[in-house]
Amino acid sequence: MTTDDLQQLFSSHRTAFFHDMERFAEEQHVPIMRPEGIDAFLQLLRVQQARTILEVGSAIGYSALRMASLHPDVHVSTIERDNIRFETACSYIQASDYASQVQIFHADALDFNVESLPFEQYDALFIDAAKGQYQLFFDRYAPLVKPGGVIYSDNIFLNGLTQIPMDQVPRRKRTMVRKLHAFTQQLQQNEQYDSYFFPLGDGLLVSTKR
Repeated sequence: MTTDDLQQLFSSHRTAFFHDMERFAEEQHVPIMRPEGIDAFLQLLRVQQARTILEVGSAIGYSALRMASLHPDVHVSTIERDNIRFETACSYIQASDYASQVQIFHADALDFNVESLPFEQYDALFIDAAKGQYQLFFDRYAPLVKPGGVIYSDNIFLNGLTQIPMDQVPRRKRTMVRKLHAFTQQLQQNEQYDSYFFPLGDGLLVSTKR
């Protein structure tokens, strides 16, 4: 199956509200999931029938609201440390049809008190924050995922930087690339998870907890 076939399979409808968020993100240079990547991600959540989702890295709330739009029983807990992005996300969440389904926390995810979360365990964990910290995010939040639950790690391509020889990667990015390589490798070798890679958007690693 080609990438185009996958994109067609995973395509989904986006409302005017979400198109507005996409335009804002582009104008303000806020990184959100690419359309083909989030469509694939949402389809996987549909198949999984995830109802409780924990997100590390809210940005402006785009992915959290897209997840909430899947089903009225979906509840998303999302964490964002940046002040401006947190305030923007709050505004979008309140303006949406899904405000009652999304709870956003203003905190550094590595310092956040997990006892503040509304659920002890989650069906799914979505990691989409600082790429060099993926292993730390995983170690902190993977225990909150139920057996049979799924961890989704976005931006594995890192805009193509993880797909080229290291000597072609800008020096300021090499540590981040090495950390992302190490994270991906250890997770694919972790016997507690079944991990599969989807080459859509900026690369999505999907790991089901045994």
